[in-house]
Amino acid sequence: MSYKILAINPGSTSTKIALYEDEREVFTETLEHPIEVIEKFENVQGQYEMRKDLVLSFLEEKDLNIKELSAVVGRGGMLPRVKSGAYIVNESMLDTLKNRPVMEHASNLGAPIAYAIAKDAGVKAYIYDSVRTDELHDIARISGMSEIERTSTCHVLNTRAMAIKAAKKYGKKYQDMNIVVAHLGGGISLNVHEKGRIVDIISDDEGPFSPERAGRVPCRELIELCYSGKYDKVTMLKKLRGNGGLKAYLGTLDAREVEKMIENGDEKAKLIYEAMAYQVAKGIGELSTVVEGNVDLIILTGGIAYSKMITSWIKKRVEYIAPVEIMPGENEMESLAYGILRVLRGEEKAREYTE
Repeated sequence: MSYKILAINPGSTSTKIALYEDEREVFTETLEHPIEVIEKFENVQGQYEMRKDLVLSFLEEKDLNIKELSAVVGRGGMLPRVKSGAYIVNESMLDTLKNRPVMEHASNLGAPIAYAIAKDAGVKAYIYDSVRTDELHDIARISGMSEIERTSTCHVLNTRAMAIKAAKKYGKKYQDMNIVVAHLGGGISLNVHEKGRIVDIISDDEGPFSPERAGRVPCRELIELCYSGKYDKVTMLKKLRGNGGLKAYLGTLDAREVEKMIENGDEKAKLIYEAMAYQVAKGIGELSTVVEGNVDLIILTGGIAYSKMITSWIKKRVEYIAPVEIMPGENEMESLAYGILRVLRGEEKAREYTE
């Protein structure tokens, strides 16, 4: 029996949709939302009808009969702490996302849009590997400041999907392996999967810098800058996320441009770019201690994992720990669809959401 799964992934100025028949991608499309349209809405929830109608219009253009769908999956939004894997979208989840989300985020519309389409199709709606997936060990939550608790904020959807795929390639079960994954994109995050559970992470503000983010910076100097009178809060936040990393040092957040600079003999560009790889390698080493060095596999994923330059620098420093598998790309739509395919095939169970 084959399954048709529609995946919906709302971003800040776009909504991605994809149709999969089993593992085969039938189509994928990005519906753009111009900033002047987005700015007309007071909040994310106000965008619901606009985005849903655009998705339905596109499906009509594709002559897709939604009654043929086996399931619909939306990107999991800013719910209170949830476990990894699939959740069935229910009224409790919709109420939480609409009235009590942890924060405003476009992903909060994934479940409502999926639910509306699934209801008309007569099938179930799901989320999978929500951005709020948090299965950290208690010891990993301790930050060093009693007022601050560490939480699991990382690229869960792609990293977990790649870990599951890699385990299968090696002829093993994901639940039987210890895997360290580094997601290399506009933001960089790392996590460690211990026997099927992400037990610790390095978020994009406590680890390597990235094309646009500063990552972990010396705290005392950061505090001095904050109170120097030179910058307001908005500017400082931008220095950490948006104007940090490669952009701050080299004036571009495009890794391909940086590599061209290096090829043209720019020594500063080489130093900064290699420092990013160096910090990623340090993060992998840091997380390997969580499982006492018993790492079966290291995975490099995300858009920048297409770079042979970056991946070779990282691999050189960490391959003594475990084999390194390079699995480039964001893979979000595939990850959503494949997750629900495993549910439909009975390989995984979906949870019922309760707040």
